[in-house]
Amino acid sequence: MKKAPFTLMAFLLAFSSLLSNTPCETSLESENSFLGTWTIDIVGGGVAWLNVHEEQGVLDGELLWIGGSVLPVSDIYVVDEHTLVVTRTSEQELKTTSGEARTHIRTWTLRITKKNDAIAGTMTGPTWGRNGEELSYFTGRRLPAVGQAPDVSALKFGKPIKLFNGKDMTGWRPIDSNMANGFKVVNGTMQNDPVQPENGEHINYGNLRTDQEFDDFNLKLEVNVPKGNNSGVYLRGLYEIQVVDSYGLPLDSHNMGALYSRVTPSENAEKPAGEWQTMDITLVDRHVTVILNGKKIIDNAPAKGPTGGAISSDVFAPGPIYLQGDHGTVAYRNIVLTPIL
Repeated sequence: MKKAPFTLMAFLLAFSSLLSNTPCETSLESENSFLGTWTIDIVGGGVAWLNVHEEQGVLDGELLWIGGSVLPVSDIYVVDEHTLVVTRTSEQELKTTSGEARTHIRTWTLRITKKNDAIAGTMTGPTWGRNGEELSYFTGRRLPAVGQAPDVSALKFGKPIKLFNGKDMTGWRPIDSNMANGFKVVNGTMQNDPVQPENGEHINYGNLRTDQEFDDFNLKLEVNVPKGNNSGVYLRGLYEIQVVDSYGLPLDSHNMGALYSRVTPSENAEKPAGEWQTMDITLVDRHVTVILNGKKIIDNAPAKGPTGGAISSDVFAPGPIYLQGDHGTVAYRNIVLTPIL
């Protein structure tokens, strides 16, 4: 079950406890005790993920921060055995007072304090897309290695669950009730149409989730993506299987059927925009298999951490199926989940 978001007070208590329990001696942990992957909860909502690794004595890392892709960090260094500093950069176009767009390289800094397998820290940097400074607090924990791939041929399944009845939205609800909902039933399909007004303020559309939460499973569905549109199917609210019009494009981890930004399909199996496509997805023991239109494009690949847009950092907890609704027009039908026993 998804945990309640951390409050600022909870963060401060956790942070002060971590610091007060940290011994002053420098011999208890090695300077590389940050090596590994860390799953992170951000105060106020949002999930992040950090991978720290070392090659020939040089520290490096990759970072996911709330949304988007897993990206290389700009710099990463150990201050002492309990403190790590990570920076990431991004190019942004900022408008001058005359309306001219200029590209700036902007930097965000994470300062992380560790005690055993727990971390707490802050991220500071410019407010996205404008002047000003943001300060975010976060806590996290070390993520165990994914482990060996399971034997999918030996899996045992429970009774199939029909997640969409083709008549109404029973069993589904918006993730954020304060955001607009573009999903509705049209001719027996679940269709998302995030229409924007021709004139007026931009409408922020939200995502849709199942009321039920699940452990490991097989999920089958059909999806229709109009030209130029984009959506996503999230497994247990953690891992996005990309849904996008990518027909004819080179292989990429952001294409149809990919484990978004993490695993690239082995071949192009998508159909042209506007055609119904089948997805057969298995999630078991943190490994993902995807069969798109009858072709296996991801074969029991490890899911090393949450993808952008995840609603939970806990990779071991049950979670919902959720459909991305803030990107474009898309239709789903015949959504059936079969639990793995």
